[in-house]
Amino acid sequence: MKALVVDDEAPIRDVVAEVLRTEGWSVSEADSATRAIEMLREDEWALVFCDVKLGSDSDPDGYTVLRQFTKEQPEAQIILMTGHGSAVGALDAVASGAYDYLMKPFAIEEVQSISRAVRSGIEKRAGPTTGDLQLHVHTSDIELVGRSSAFVEVMKLVGRVAGTNLPVLITGESGTGKEIVARAIHQRSNRADKAFVAVNCGAIPSELIESELFGHVRGSFTGADRDRAGLLQEADGGTILLDEITETTLAFQVKLLRALQEGEIRRVGSNHTINVDVRVIAATNRDVEAEMRAGRFRQDLLYRLNAVTLYLPPLRERREDIMPMAKFFAKRWAKEGERPVSFSAEAIDLLENYYWPGNIRELENSIIRAAALCDQIVCPEDLPERIRDSQAIAAEAARDGSSSSDGKPSEVMLPLSEIESRHVARVLAFTNGNKQAAARILGIDRTTLQRMIKRHKLEVNGNKEGMK
Repeated sequence: MKALVVDDEAPIRDVVAEVLRTEGWSVSEADSATRAIEMLREDEWALVFCDVKLGSDSDPDGYTVLRQFTKEQPEAQIILMTGHGSAVGALDAVASGAYDYLMKPFAIEEVQSISRAVRSGIEKRAGPTTGDLQLHVHTSDIELVGRSSAFVEVMKLVGRVAGTNLPVLITGESGTGKEIVARAIHQRSNRADKAFVAVNCGAIPSELIESELFGHVRGSFTGADRDRAGLLQEADGGTILLDEITETTLAFQVKLLRALQEGEIRRVGSNHTINVDVRVIAATNRDVEAEMRAGRFRQDLLYRLNAVTLYLPPLRERREDIMPMAKFFAKRWAKEGERPVSFSAEAIDLLENYYWPGNIRELENSIIRAAALCDQIVCPEDLPERIRDSQAIAAEAARDGSSSSDGKPSEVMLPLSEIESRHVARVLAFTNGNKQAAARILGIDRTTLQRMIKRHKLEVNGNKEGMK
């Protein structure tokens, strides 16, 4: 497989080229964008490392190379390198089609990690592969896309904390990409060649979580027919993600705190301690400070975990990232299905103005569905019904709240509970009282909707329901 390294600085070019050669690539070099574009037309390339700034200001830059490769060799994976602190520009390039970006100075391990991920992806498309690194890295590279100031700040912080061993607490709503960000931190750290273990604490029964994390010895409880290493031991030397950490019991939190403080664990049923070197990243969709004040989360454990806190904003707070993400999801689907996909203006308007209660996860699923149904161009009818319906509901809400000639306050000046009541009532009217459809549009389950109906004493099909 052939790789091209484009940089006007020979030392940088030589280092990257040498690393790629040791990784098994057939490497060529170019010292300008003009030469790189010439070489583009002379051969086919799987991987290209290209500096953003090449030569003088009047010379073509790395973005020119990116655009040409995207146009003429779309299968090539382009990695932009920048030494001028141009994080926003690099992220824009990723949104425009680059596979990844590197901020100079970068570690050799970063080049190796990208090399292996690209190679794994090529092998995955050609046939079965023995590992799943490509899935993780490839998914991360696609989903960590955006150009909003909020996204740029998150990526800057990811880059800064990746080079440390500090614990990180990632907060944000469900579907905002907490595990993806945790993987990105791991992949950019000096632990990247070791294990990354993700644990959903909320999915493990409380009576089993100690055994899952710390391990157990044979006979320690019913069903323990053999010794078993815990997930903390499996992550030794690497990184462990403790997702939904606020769902754990206080009793378990005490034992976890001790393990983190002492750097050692004790399997269930054993008196023998085992040293572990693990970087801990915790994540939650709850207000962890509120959980602590309510007595459901230990203060000392929180202070141990939140050396760095990273908040992932929901999609509705960074709407300028919606279409770059949508295009990447569509591009990934199209690459696998070999069919180009674009978006109509009406579809873009719907996507950018939808509330996205499920955040990135919901966006990805919606785009995959639309790409499968559309005829090359995603139109409104290709999008899920809840997204199409949201525009009609928003228009009705705007009409209802636009008139204040009667002296009544406009909706933006009402208490939150009243706004919620009105919105739920509109959705129910829109669905003709179909609670299942209304819950789907609102992005909640039917039980939650039923509670809202009772709390606000709303009418459904002419029948008023209220608190008993």
